[in-house]
Amino acid sequence: MAERTRIIEGNWNCTSCDTRNILARHRSCPNCNNPREETGQESEFDFGEVDDATGKSLREGVTDEKALSAAHAGTDWFCDYCSASNRGDSPICRHCRAERSSTSRALSEGHEEPIEAPRAPRSRRPPPTPPPAAQGSKRKWLYVGLGLLTVIGSCMVWGSRSHGVTGQVTTTEWTRTVHRETFQRVSREGWRSDLSIRASRMPVNGSGEVAGVENIRSCFPRQRGTRQVADGTERVCTTKTRQEQCGTTEKCTRKKMGNGYMKETCRDEPKYCSKSYQDCDMRTRYRSEPVFDVSCTYDTYAWQPVDKKVESDHDCAPRWPALTSGALDRLRREEKYAVRIGYEDGDSKEHVHEPKSETEFLAWKKGQSVPLEVNNFGSANILAGDAVR
Repeated sequence: MAERTRIIEGNWNCTSCDTRNILARHRSCPNCNNPREETGQESEFDFGEVDDATGKSLREGVTDEKALSAAHAGTDWFCDYCSASNRGDSPICRHCRAERSSTSRALSEGHEEPIEAPRAPRSRRPPPTPPPAAQGSKRKWLYVGLGLLTVIGSCMVWGSRSHGVTGQVTTTEWTRTVHRETFQRVSREGWRSDLSIRASRMPVNGSGEVAGVENIRSCFPRQRGTRQVADGTERVCTTKTRQEQCGTTEKCTRKKMGNGYMKETCRDEPKYCSKSYQDCDMRTRYRSEPVFDVSCTYDTYAWQPVDKKVESDHDCAPRWPALTSGALDRLRREEKYAVRIGYEDGDSKEHVHEPKSETEFLAWKKGQSVPLEVNNFGSANILAGDAVR
C-alpha cells in the first residue's frame, strides 16, 4: 500500500532562562541565546500528542525548506569544547568554531514506534479522577460488605465454641410395630406383548412365593407412547457473525531523526467489521406419531397389608406386639427408640438420642449420668465413647 511521510518538528525547553516550547530549528534560545546542549534534558524533544487509534501526530507537518533541510542533515552532534549542538552535516561547531572530532557525542536516533500501541507523549494529561461522591459511595458499600462478613465470621466463631456439661437420662422410650400382610389374588393391567402365562406359587413361612400371570382377558388397543417419524425436510437457519473488510483505516509509525525532528510514515490498512449473516441448511423434519399396543387385564398375586399392631412404653425392655399370622401371611416389623437426656445450661434443656438397635437401647438406664458437649448455639452432642454403656 502507498505510504505517506511527513516531518514533525519537536520542541525543547531552555534550562538557563526556563523558556519553553522552543522549535527544534532554533539551536540557541531566542530569549537568552544559550546554545542547546545535551545536558539538562534540553535535547529531549516533545513531539506533541498522537491519535490513539491511528498513531498519527496531531501536529502539522513541516513544509519550510530550511526546516526540512535541517531535518535531513543527519543526527546532531555535540561539541567537545562548548557542548553546543550542531547539524549532522556540519564539520565545525557553530558556537565556538571547534572542529568535530571522533569523540564528539551524537544525539541518538529513535526506533519506530509500533502502530498498535502509539506512545503517549509527556504532555498528555492524566485521565480524570472519578467524582468524590462516586468513590465515597463505592467505599461505603465496600465497608458495609466487610462489616457484614466480619459479623457473620464472628458469629460462626462464637457459635462453634463449646463447653462441657453433665446430663442425666430422664426416660427411655420405645415403639414397636408389626404389620401383617397376606399373599392375595389381585387384578392388574399390562401390555399383552409383555405378558406370558406363568403359574403362581404360594409362600411358605412368608417367603418363596411366585406372583404368576393367569386369566389374561379384556384386551383392547391403547396408546402406549409416541415416536418421531420423518416428515419431509425444512430449511433451518442460524444467525452467525464473521469479520469482513469494510474499508481502510490509517495507521502511522514515527521515528526520531536524532536532530529534533521526527519522521512519520502513514499507510492505509484494511479495516474489518463484524457482519451478521444467516447460515442455512436443509434438515429432516419430524412429527410425533402415536404408538398403540394391546392392554389386557390379568390375575396375579401380591402382598397386601391387612392388619397391624403398635405397642410403646418407657423405662423398660422393649417387646413385640402379639399378632397371629396365617399360612399365606408374613409379618413385617418396625422399631424406634429414644433416650431423653436432661441437662442444665442457663435453664433446663433436653437432648434426644436415638439408638439404632435394641442392644444399644438397652445400654441406657434412667438416672444415668451422661457427659455432653454443648456449643453456644445450643446444640448438644454426647461425648465420644459415652453413647453406649
